[in-house]
Amino acid sequence: MSSSRITFPHRITKTEVLSINPSDVKFELSADPSVHPYEDPTFTTSSSSQTGKAILLAAERLRSSDVPVAFPTETVYGLGADATRDEAVRNIFTIKGRPADNPLIVHIGSLKQARELLRPANASPTETFEIPAIYKPLIDKFWPGPLTILLPLPPNSKLSPHVYATQTTVGVRMPAHPVALALALASNLPIAAPSANKSGLPSPTTAKHVAVDLYKRVELILDGGSCIVGLESTVVDGLSSPPAILRPGGVSLEQIRECEGWEGVIVHKEDGGGNSGGGANGAASGAAPRAPGMKYKHYSPTCGVRLYLPNTDQPSVEMLKSTAFGSDSRVARLGVLRTRQWKELDDKQVEWLRERNVELVEESLGTSGEEISRKLFGALRRMDDEGVVVVHIEGIEEDMEGLAVMNRLKKAASVVIRRRDV
Repeated sequence: MSSSRITFPHRITKTEVLSINPSDVKFELSADPSVHPYEDPTFTTSSSSQTGKAILLAAERLRSSDVPVAFPTETVYGLGADATRDEAVRNIFTIKGRPADNPLIVHIGSLKQARELLRPANASPTETFEIPAIYKPLIDKFWPGPLTILLPLPPNSKLSPHVYATQTTVGVRMPAHPVALALALASNLPIAAPSANKSGLPSPTTAKHVAVDLYKRVELILDGGSCIVGLESTVVDGLSSPPAILRPGGVSLEQIRECEGWEGVIVHKEDGGGNSGGGANGAASGAAPRAPGMKYKHYSPTCGVRLYLPNTDQPSVEMLKSTAFGSDSRVARLGVLRTRQWKELDDKQVEWLRERNVELVEESLGTSGEEISRKLFGALRRMDDEGVVVVHIEGIEEDMEGLAVMNRLKKAASVVIRRRDV
């Protein structure tokens, strides 16, 4: 697959944002206890509702247009296109500025759709194909939800090769967000969809974030409100031995290890060993990534990010001041994002900084892993909105949701502070 830059042929004159209500979408699931409830669901919305009209419009765009559509999921907003059509998939990479070797995740609305991805293009329509049995415990427990599984690509796959780059597998997910599910069902397409942002920036968790990044790059954004998970899906490989987590995300390591056959799952170590790896564009050396989020620098605001690992002392005001470059001659803004241990700076400390031309933008991400996950990307984006030059972030322990949170923060960080560094 060529990695040369692709010129986007469409001139987008307007980006339309349609507000929708996810609760307007109703699903009819399988009542047969021998099959998964989402084996072959159907959905309904009021024929007169804005939500129903918007979903049908987006589905028609996916079928007929090569311009991707932005839509909400429970993790982050996705930039979706028909995963079987080369031009549509190529345009995802062009719009985002995404490296061509970074594979995409395919979103489906039913297990029936998932199994179709295993069907060779020239196979008999009566022939059946089954998802590898190793994934059944995960599918039963976590689908629909923030979990992506790697499936083997069949010979003569129907998918565009731009979806999976040089890999022999493809990541597949059934999202829990009703709009994302309905869009896959209404279009009757596998939807290739990375996060709907410019590549490298924090992922979007609101439609506003998408509009800021992709204004006049996409024609349609479905606004379903804020994402409830806030971090991308967990990507697992059950085809390897032992099975592995390739990207931590919305389902924790501990939750996966509770499933039969996954007790010994390992967490893949980043190639290159660094937070962003080496080489051009933040790429680590070595082979192309097997899943999104494995190779390139991601999730980073344009300001500098200083990440403090757990059990590292909170930076003093003197240390904060030392990172506010240029503040002796002009006012500089510094950000502080607290989690579980750091204390809010008092008025005296804030005034001390202000007297030295440093303004403080401070925010708590919360204390629970769930809350920190949900707020993280939005807080990073606000740091840029506030004109912060450097943000200091309190890290958390790498268990439960903390594994995914720290995975994102280490990739975003320009400096990682350990106890011996302070």
